[in-house]
Amino acid sequence: MNRPRFPHLAEEVKTHVPTAQAAFYLNRMSQTLRVWACYQNGPIRPVLVHGRLAWPVAEIRRLLQ
Repeated sequence: MNRPRFPHLAEEVKTHVPTAQAAFYLNRMSQTLRVWACYQNGPIRPVLVHGRLAWPVAEIRRLLQ
């Protein structure tokens, strides 16, 4: 299975990442994160950037600690 390669979370320099990358770090399916965003019931809230979901890296790190 070809999985996208993302930098290690500790090496990520961006403040927000797209859904696929956030799902990779959280070990969840992308659709799970989209449901969190839709129902606003997940442990992390994304922001919209030009109509696309962007997930805060700081919150991902906090959740994984």
